Parts: sequence; C-alpha cells; structure tokens
Amino acid sequence: MRVLVVTAVPVERDAVTRAFGGAEEQLSLPGAELHRRGAFDVLAGGAGPAAAAAATAFALASGALASSPYGLVVSAGIGGAFTPVTPLGSLVVADGIVAADLGAETAEGFLPVTALGFGRDRFAPPPALVREVAAATGAATGPVLTVSTVTGTAERAGALLAAHPGALAEAMEGFGVAEAAARAGVPVLEVRAVSNAVGPRDRDAWRIGDALAALTDAFGASASVLEGWNSHENLEG
Repeated sequence: MRVLVVTAVPVERDAVTRAFGGAEEQLSLPGAELHRRGAFDVLAGGAGPAAAAAATAFALASGALASSPYGLVVSAGIGGAFTPVTPLGSLVVADGIVAADLGAETAEGFLPVTALGFGRDRFAPPPALVREVAAATGAATGPVLTVSTVTGTAERAGALLAAHPGALAEAMEGFGVAEAAARAGVPVLEVRAVSNAVGPRDRDAWRIGDALAALTDAFGASASVLEGWNSHENLEG
C-alpha cells in the first residue's frame, strides 16, 4: 500500500516531493495532479477544508479503483503557530486535528458542532505514529487547529487558545483531509512547518522559505518511518 500526502498548493507539494529520491511520475486526477515518487503520492488539493476533503476523497477512491490502495494519508504544509511554543521555522506533528470554527455562534459564545448534537470536531492520529515522526524530525506535538478563516488579530488568537488550550498551530486543510481519510477507513497524520505567528498579520515577518525547507527536511527524516509504519500496520491488519 502507498502513502498519500495532501498539501494545499503546488509549492508545498514540491517541497514534500523534494524529500524523496527516484524518478517522478505525474498522474492526472479530476481537478488535480498526483506527483508520485516511490511509495509516496503527493497532491496539491487546494486551500481550505472543503477542497482538501474533495481532493483527498478523489485520490483515495482512485487508488482503490486502481487496486493500489493507500494505507496512510498525511496532511502537510506550512501554517501559523501559537509562538513561542512553536517558533518560526519549527515543525509540528498533530496529536489532534481539530475543526476550530465548525459550529455556531451564540450569545454565550461559540459552540462546536458536537455541542449541537451532530458531527465531530476532532480526529486523533495514531499515537505511536505521532511519537515516531516527532522523534525522527524533532517536531513538537500537540493539537493543530483547522480554520476556514486565517487568524488576523490578537483577540482571535487568544479566543482560539482559550477554547483549545495547548494548541500549537493553525492551518486550513487538516480536518478536511482527516474527514475524507476517516470515511475511507485510512489513518491520518498532519505535519506542519511554521511560517508565521498566529495573530496580527505581518507579512514582513513571515518565513515561508524557511518553513518550506523545514517541510522538505521533515519528510526526508520521516520517510522511512511513514513507509515502514504503513507497511507494518497493513501487515498487522
């Protein structure tokens, strides 16, 4: 079985594929393109949870129809972090993938979708895999929040931390990827390289280049873990 890595945009996809050796093959999917190297298929699925979920679902279905199913899905890319716990240029591996703004606003405050009596707002990646990837990459572990609107104020950053104590980072795709993976019965992981701080937008302070380089390093360091874990889990299953 193969490993599917889903990013938002091509520059993130290319940062991931640079970590893997061997020749690259490109495969067409509806609305997207897979870049295949070895056991890894890397897909730029689009920004936001809806696009990420749709692209992941298409890829998972295509793999199953081609008798080349995926044994692991990884949501990957750059993201904002709740510094100083996770400084710019560092790595985060999610031990919880959380939909931070899926729910309802009320006079008493925000209610997550679970409080409304339906849906779910969190996925937990396999703890052993989280530990192994974190050890291989030197990443911090903790909740990563999925948001549809990137945080741009100190007030919103504070509200997110109050609602999700211990959150390390935010991004826009992890929960969508996890939702699609869960419906296909495939385990999921989220890996983020920190490009900016969550809070007031200061583009001059962002370190996108450093974060992309860290993303490449992360997959270079963890490729054997991901591929080995994937094979082991499927053999055990």
